[in-house]
Amino acid sequence: MIEKKYEEYVKILESIVKIIAAMGIRIIEMWDRHVKVLLPLEPNINHIGTMYAGSLFTVGEFIGGAIFIASFDYTRFYPIVKAINIQFRRPATTLVTVETTLSTEEINAIQQEADAKGKADWEMNLELKDQAGEVCCLVQGVWQMRKLGI
Repeated sequence: MIEKKYEEYVKILESIVKIIAAMGIRIIEMWDRHVKVLLPLEPNINHIGTMYAGSLFTVGEFIGGAIFIASFDYTRFYPIVKAINIQFRRPATTLVTVETTLSTEEINAIQQEADAKGKADWEMNLELKDQAGEVCCLVQGVWQMRKLGI
């Protein structure tokens, strides 16, 4: 379910970076502080018939921008990715999903730091799961929120 107030943002997020649209990455859930993203198997198949590693990496990175929109004041700040580490646990042979939720406490702490310093980091540990709910990849990432104009 995508909360009505996020419908336009979902369209923008899914199309602003052309490779995201080409991979078929879609936001399937978005509400305050929560996002779930889907990566279809087609067209993301590699030379051995499983999900391409670069596509798995991309969906793990992409969710950082989506959760930013669902959590922070995008009129005052913008997100960047600082670091991503991915561990491939098993081949993905179906669609893959990843979801994340930030707590109100996390959001408030990050926002306060960004207000005071002009930027603030946040970390997320994510599980990319296949259609059966099996974890295919673990993604550890650091994203940063920066004040506009800095």
